Formats: sequence, structure tokens, C-alpha cells
Amino acid sequence: MEVVGFLCLAAAILAWGFLWVWDSWERMKSQEPAGVPGDGSRTLLVIAHPDDEAMFFAPTVLGLARLRHRLSLLCFSAGNYYNQGEVRKKELLQSCDVLGIPSSSIMIIDNRDFPDDPDVQWDTERVASILLQHIDANGINLVVTFDAGGVSGHCNHVALYAAVRTLHSEGKLPNGCSVLTLQSVNVLRKYISLLDLPFSLLHTRDVLFVLTSKEVARAKNCNGCLHSPAWIYVEELRPARNLYKEPKRPPEAYLPVEEMSGPVKPSQ
Repeated sequence: MEVVGFLCLAAAILAWGFLWVWDSWERMKSQEPAGVPGDGSRTLLVIAHPDDEAMFFAPTVLGLARLRHRLSLLCFSAGNYYNQGEVRKKELLQSCDVLGIPSSSIMIIDNRDFPDDPDVQWDTERVASILLQHIDANGINLVVTFDAGGVSGHCNHVALYAAVRTLHSEGKLPNGCSVLTLQSVNVLRKYISLLDLPFSLLHTRDVLFVLTSKEVARAKNCNGCLHSPAWIYVEELRPARNLYKEPKRPPEAYLPVEEMSGPVKPSQ
């Protein structure tokens, strides 16, 4: 009898947990994430290479499009590490078309100062200067990019984080300009897919973008534009203070950030 009672209790707990996750999932798909600017916001996705938008940011981009953000993209290299730069630029345009970013709002920087190379550290001040010019020229009020872990630890990804950090610490970002960083997570959370959802839901300060079935199909189509597709369906972004938190663990997941306001100090 004790065994039966234990099994009934365990089944009840599992059922409650499943219903809680399901209810939270459904509410997340219909609610506007807290800390994210609303309808009509000019949002800039800043990436290092063609395919970053699909491999890492598709859920966030689709979620922001659902909120009627006016999306644009700034890519700091042509992705020519394997001498496929021209192919990858075309793939980027095709991928963005699926994601809802118009070609007129896409800028690809093909410059020797920013080679696609995991062993080359881009100049932070140079990246920050170009990024700030783009933000000012286009009236951007939300920037989306990598965090200090770069998701995959790629040197070029981290350089974008460093540039945004510099702009913020020096007070150069325009008033009202928010930042979302893609939170790097440990290897286990990286590969357990939807099983990570309960853990993500427990991070109440994070903003989750959970895709509808139609948006999942678009994410798949987006990845299908790439020469080496990757599948990603759920994204989290984390509060802006994490822009200054050096992760001490391996990377990868998705976490939006609340608007950066007031002084933010790097953690020691």
C-alpha cells in the first residue's frame, strides 16, 4: 500500500508539473515580454557572421516580429573563413527574408578589419564606433547581440559584446536605447532542448520567446537557407546587468535583457 501511495503521489506531482509547464508555455506565447519595448520599436540585431541570425537568434527575431518591431540587421563580416563569403552573404539575405527582415534593412560589413576568424580579436573601439554610427543613423532603440560568453565562445561574437559594453560604460548609447543579450549557458542545458523549459521558466527576471507552431516552421525554413543548417526553437534573454557578468561556465541558450538604466559595474 505504501508503494501504491508513493506512486500515486509521484504521478500527481508529475501531472501538476506538466500542467504548470504547459500553462506557462501557452501564456508565454501570448504575452508581451516584460522589459521589451513595444509596438513600432526600431530593433537592430548585431551579429558577427552570416548564419548567426538563424543558428542563434531566430526565436528572438520571430518573437520581436510578432510584437511588430521594425527589424534591421548589422553583420560585421561576410563569413569568409572557408572562402565562402559570397555564398554566405546570399544565404543571409534569404534567411532574413524568411525571418521578416527586409533586405533594405540589412548591412553586411566586408572589411579586412573584421575577418571571420576565431583566432583574431576585433578592435573593440572600431566595432563600437561603427555600431554607434549605425544606431544613431537609424534611430535604433533596441539592440540585440551576444553576451560575454558569445554563446559558442567564438572570439568574434565576444567582440560584439565588448563593443556594446564599451558604449554603455562610456554613456554613449542614445537615451532610451535598450539592449538584449543572448545568454550563454552550460553544455547540459544547451542540448536538452524542451526539457530546459522548466528551468528557464524559473528565471522570472528573464524574458522567454516561445514560438508558435507556425513560427517553428519558419525557423526551420530559415535554417534550411544555410549550407549547414542548425535547429533552434526557444530563446531566452536575461536582464541587462548580465551584460557585465563574466560567465564562468560554458555557453548556449537564449535570454533577453531588460532596459539598461543607471550605472552598471562589471563584476570582479
